[in-house]
Amino acid sequence: MIRLLQIEFQKLWSSRFSKVLILVSLILPFSVLILSSIKIDFFGFFTLDLVKTGIFNFPLIWHIITFFAGYFKFFFAFVVVSMVANEYSNRTLKQNLIDGLSKKEFILSKFFFILSYTLLSTVLIGVSILIIGLIHSSHTDISVVFINSEFLFAYFIKLLGFFSLCFFMAVLIKRSAFAFGGILMLFIAELIFYGLLKWKWASETTADAIMAYAPFVSLYKLIDQPIQRIIMITQPNKVDLAYDYAVHPKELIIVLIWVGIFIGASYLLLKRRDL
Repeated sequence: MIRLLQIEFQKLWSSRFSKVLILVSLILPFSVLILSSIKIDFFGFFTLDLVKTGIFNFPLIWHIITFFAGYFKFFFAFVVVSMVANEYSNRTLKQNLIDGLSKKEFILSKFFFILSYTLLSTVLIGVSILIIGLIHSSHTDISVVFINSEFLFAYFIKLLGFFSLCFFMAVLIKRSAFAFGGILMLFIAELIFYGLLKWKWASETTADAIMAYAPFVSLYKLIDQPIQRIIMITQPNKVDLAYDYAVHPKELIIVLIWVGIFIGASYLLLKRRDL
């Protein structure tokens, strides 16, 4: 594993574009620290101070930050897709195979990098959450601080699932722009299929149950939107807004199965492809 990671890191670090992407993507998680200082002035009528809303209190902050930080994955995806596309454009894939690297080792080297990259990104978000929470939270007892920290694990699985999808698309299509186009087309296809399910073939409840197994929906369901939870905390009388926002093992397993499918499909595709 270490040898494969070293090979991958050397290739990425030799490319100025990849080097810049990686460095920026590792700095990006700390941009959430800016949230704690945001004050929005509404034309002088009133000022919205995010700290005073209580959204940075433990344990709510784990849910808030991991949900919105999840959108960073679209930038992180540039690193994963370009990593594979460069192998084809620079012909390093063919050279690696000539030098003795097997196709299985090639796939594993990419997966180990994705795994390490995902873990590091998750750790950086976790550190950012702890910094913001310890500075601004009114509850800093150790018994409270790590309640709901399972959202950080869900964030890790969410990134891993999305990066595995990006990796598969990059192996399938070879070109960065077209790979992103393929990802977008898959997202649109899910929306169309969901619409048809509700309109023609099933009730909304059944359609939701079926779509929970789809790639993009399963990724989204890992960390449900926190808006209703914020409202319930700030306005306790809004009991009608109660919903299940917890992280469920079933949802984690679904995404992990997709990770296996995407990585396995990438290997089979590369194994059968004439390079």
